[in-house]
Formats: sequence, structure tokens, C-alpha cells
Amino acid sequence: MAEQAGQDGIKLFGFEIKRAKKKEDDKAPSIVPPRDDEGGSYATASGSHYGQYLNLGDDDSKDNYQLIMKYRGNAMHPEVDMAIEDIVNESITGSELEQTLDINLEDVEAPDRIKKVIKEEFDTIYAMLNFKELGHDIFRRWYVDGRMYHHLILNEANTKEGIIEIRPIDAAKMRKVKKIKKKKDPVTGADIIQNTEEFFIYQEKPGSSTNGVKMTPDSVSYVTSGLLSEDRKKIVSFLHKALKPINQLRMMEDALVIYRLARAPERRIFYIDVGNLPRGKSEQYMKDIMAKYRNKLVYDAKTGEIRDDRKHMSMLEDFWLPRREGGRGTEISTLPGGENLGQIEDIIYFQKKVYKSLNVPINRLEQEAQFSLGRSTEVNRDELKFQKFIDRLRMRFAHLFYGILKKQLILKGICTEEDWESWKNDITVDFVKDNHFTELRDIEVLRERVQTLDMVKNYVGEYYSKEWIQKNVLMLSDEDIEKMKKEIDGETEAEPEEEPQDDTPAPAQKFELKPVKGDDDE
Repeated sequence: MAEQAGQDGIKLFGFEIKRAKKKEDDKAPSIVPPRDDEGGSYATASGSHYGQYLNLGDDDSKDNYQLIMKYRGNAMHPEVDMAIEDIVNESITGSELEQTLDINLEDVEAPDRIKKVIKEEFDTIYAMLNFKELGHDIFRRWYVDGRMYHHLILNEANTKEGIIEIRPIDAAKMRKVKKIKKKKDPVTGADIIQNTEEFFIYQEKPGSSTNGVKMTPDSVSYVTSGLLSEDRKKIVSFLHKALKPINQLRMMEDALVIYRLARAPERRIFYIDVGNLPRGKSEQYMKDIMAKYRNKLVYDAKTGEIRDDRKHMSMLEDFWLPRREGGRGTEISTLPGGENLGQIEDIIYFQKKVYKSLNVPINRLEQEAQFSLGRSTEVNRDELKFQKFIDRLRMRFAHLFYGILKKQLILKGICTEEDWESWKNDITVDFVKDNHFTELRDIEVLRERVQTLDMVKNYVGEYYSKEWIQKNVLMLSDEDIEKMKKEIDGETEAEPEEEPQDDTPAPAQKFELKPVKGDDDE
């Protein structure tokens, strides 16, 4: 009689009972599409779409592909790679004995059994991503590309099993598209946004006129950097603002090498006396002298050998100049090399500029600088700013797990979409921390507060109240004060009461003396 109609309702006597859904048609009309912080190509069209999508090459897919390739190429630069490794190592830490990250459900208003199931599903997703082994690479790929795609594979015969496999997709071969349907306002004549359809296009060869496969948003996990271009339509990577300093550093390094190769060796100048020879014979005479005395040694970088190469003549070699009759005769002089070849201040300047653009402390560029854990007055302010930047990266990267976990819980019927909307702000992902600067700062602040408390506790009740000291010395909020009071009362009630000791002496025992029978009494 009654049949299950999905997680949101049941079928009974031919009728289907479901939860009331929010009506999207009741939204106020607008001439601009809804806000989107994930980027995507916009396409205004009507009609229906099929499983295949024809790319005519007149879109943003090629630009996105080239941009991602540019990010990956710049990430291979030694200084950039070193800065990225510092960022990834600070963000993803852990050991073989513990997980790199875990889910926190303390603030979620749900039964304990539901929390336990959510925790198990999170561990399943963690295992499907193989995050314990590949977590460093996954985070680095997301940081460099600025976006990350995963294909969520289901068992079509039984979708209630949830996600059975998570496969990564190359970000250069995928893009998000939004199809906007508009209608004209009869009063103003402006184009009003009627609805928006989102989907993904996968192309094996981006930028070509090959067919692209259309994928629904439910089958793809999509996480971005949260950074948008100037027109707020294209996702950019965290490396985007460092592209110019990286190119400048690369050009300065190349220019330095070229300058040193050109100016480092000393050049010889041969003044050859040609007497009164005609021009043609004087040139031939010069060539004969050059062929006789010239010996060009060439270093082959591929084989590491030095060979004699006489078939090339370069301006960077010795200079041969003819000298007419009446001069000083044949003469050989030396042209000195460059004198400022050891100055690399401009290279160091651009190296620091690259680190600044990547929000990495400059002192990490100096590998000789020793790492020390000291007081907060000894800790560099840039390290504290760097830790806050790492926290923002972690918060953004955690959306990878939020999106997959949401689909998994809804598919398995553990919760509904309305339940997730009420829980999502209370669910957090905790990362294992390895940067101790923030912890040291908090400990030192607490130490100073406790020392101040010791100095003013003698004046409690005379000049200061307990509540004033709690708020102004210990910096506790009203919620913290109430929570502390409940915890102290609970600990006091939990302590066993000691039995009072009775000091009264025990009553004396009475002993009765009886005569002992001897031999005479017999």
C-alpha cells in the first residue's frame, strides 16, 4: 500500500507525499545573473541541450587552458617551487599515526548516532581520496591551478549505496558553463534574467573544435580558490598576482647570465700591419693570419667535452684590425672584462618581490636563517600573518570535503538537503597544526593575564569586583563566565566528600580475671 518515494516523501494510495520545496519562481526579477563566486563561462541561449556539446572555439576554454598551463609552468621556477612547498607543508601536516584532518561536529544539533554516521562517512571519503598518502599533492594541485574537479561515480542500479569512487579530473580539460535564459520586460524593454542552468563541459583536447561531454553539477565535485578576475567571470590561481614578478625575475637572471658570458672574459685585439697592400690583398692577408693563429675552444654542455671548433667566428672572440703603413706595426693588446660582475642586488630584490606576492615571509628565502621557538616579542610579525593566510587556505580547501559529504549523506538518506542547510555552518574540518607561533602567542598572553590576576587579587572586594576582573583582566565574555561557572560547579559536585574523622576515644573493653586452677586445687 505504502511505497517509499525517496528520502523526502512516500507514496500512499496512488498519492505522493513530499516536503514542500522552496519556490524559485517567486524570486524578484533582475537584469543581472545571481552572484557567483566560483566563476564560469556565461552562455545566453534557449532550447535544449543533449549529451554532447559542440565547441566552436569561440569561448573561454582555450584561455582557461592557457592560463592553467602558465600557472603550472611558473610553479616549476625554483624560487616559486620553494615558496609553494612552504605553503603546502604548513597547510597539510601530519604523521603516519594520525589523520591530516578530521571533522568536528560538536556544534551540530543532531543525535549522537547521526553524528557517528556522519563521522564514518567522512572517514570513507578521506579513504576514497587516499588523502593520507596524496594529501600533499591534492592541495598543491588545487593551489597552483586555482580549481579542482573530481568525478563522483555512483552505482546506477542502486544509488542509495552512495559514492563508490572519486576520480580526479584534469582542471585544464574541464570548465564550468552557465546558460542564462532571458526575457524582455514589456514595460522597460530590458532583458530580465528568467533562470540559470549550470553544467560542466569536459574536453579531452581543450581549445580545439572537438566535441565536449556535458556533465551535471551533481556528478562533479568543484572547488575553487575563491579568487576572481577583474570581470568576476574567471577563476584565477593564488599564483596570478605573482606572474609578473616571476617573469621579471626570470628575465633578470637570463640577462645576468648573458652579461657575464659577454663581459667576463678578457678579449685580445690584434692590430695587423698590412703595409701598402691593396684592400683586397690586405683582407686576404688578414684572413690568413686569423686562420693561422685563431684557436677557438668550445665547451659542449651535453657531453661535457671541450673541442676545437674552427668553423665559427663570433664578435665575442678576439678582434682583428688592419693597420696601414706609417703606424706602429703589428700590436696585440687586451680589452678588460666587466668589473661589476658580482653585483646581484637586483636579483635579490625580485626574489623578495616573488615571496611577497605569494604571502610567504621573506626570512624563509634565506636558508641559513635558523628556526627558533621563542617569545612572541622574538617572533617575526610576518610569521603570524603567514599563519592567518594558511588558515584562510584551509577554510577554502575544506569545501572539497563539504561538497562530497553533502552528496554522500543525501544519497544514502542520512539527511535531507534542508537538514544539511541547517548544519553546514556548524560543521568544520580541523587540520593538524604544525606552526607553533600562534600557540606560543596565546600561551604568552595567558601567562601575562594570570600574572596580572595575581597582582590584583588582593584588591578584590575592596576596589574591584570578581566580575570586573573576569571581563577586564582575563578578557572573558558573558558566555565564557557562565560556562566556567557551570564547569566549576560540576567539578565541585563530582568530588567525593571525605568522611569526618571522630576524635573521641573508643570505649574501653572490660576484661574479667578468672583464677587459674593449679595442682593444689585438684
